[in-house]
Amino acid sequence: MPAAQHITPELQRWIAEQADAGQPPQVVLQAMRESGWSSKVAAQALEETLRSGGIDRTQALGLPLPTRVPEPMAADGSLVHLLDMLETPACDRAGSVHVLASLLNPRIVVLGQFLSETECDGLIALAAARLARSETVEASTGGSEVNDARTSEGMFFERAENALCARIEQRIAALLAWPLENGEGLQVLRYRANTEYKPHYDYFDPLQPGTAAVLERGGQRVASLVMYLNTPARGGATVFPDVHFNVLPIKGNAVFFSYDRPHPVTRTLHGGAPVLEGEKWVATKWLRERRFD
Repeated sequence: MPAAQHITPELQRWIAEQADAGQPPQVVLQAMRESGWSSKVAAQALEETLRSGGIDRTQALGLPLPTRVPEPMAADGSLVHLLDMLETPACDRAGSVHVLASLLNPRIVVLGQFLSETECDGLIALAAARLARSETVEASTGGSEVNDARTSEGMFFERAENALCARIEQRIAALLAWPLENGEGLQVLRYRANTEYKPHYDYFDPLQPGTAAVLERGGQRVASLVMYLNTPARGGATVFPDVHFNVLPIKGNAVFFSYDRPHPVTRTLHGGAPVLEGEKWVATKWLRERRFD
């Protein structure tokens, strides 16, 4: 087993010197990897050095400046109390969401009992007839395309397309203290056995030529909420490779993560591990910087 690597003051001084000399971040990261540093430790060291050095050093490295992101209410406690504005007798939630795990860097919060059994089953029923092969953003044009990295089936609801979507979207807005209109419509996905979504970032890469067109509607994505609509028999975890953190897909639970800039220093690389038995259903909500129309 390789020895554990630690971020030393000497390493941070070297990174600061590279920033002050105007070296771009990808060059700094590549030099660290070639010197034997793991990708995870290199990215963490770069981010910590930037945070301690302030805006000037961030700009010197050519990185995007951090922006405000959604934050789960009371995520440092064990419960988040939510009273839905559209609660109905058919909604069998208890009114409180459990915080099961909370990471600060990267910002990841695992939530228990975010959706009720009725809501999970209702989303699946509404989405099932509209599923098609999932697509990803085509970076060169801003359009979408089928990609071998993503082998699920999916569909999008319009925002507030029906009463169930509207209730869940209002709950998300209350939990994250983020404007309702800054969210994309819910996307529902089904992963059959042996399908997956390889590790990726949810933000739009600012270096790709098609990104400008995508950003015209709502700006950058700044956070994601993945809600589990069923519990697969085996497999299907949401994985965060940079921090060796896996979230098991359990019906009604959800995982939130935010990214304050469109760059790997956020350490929000994530993916959907292969479903080994049964199938997995999820609903995803992406939050934007501003109004998404």
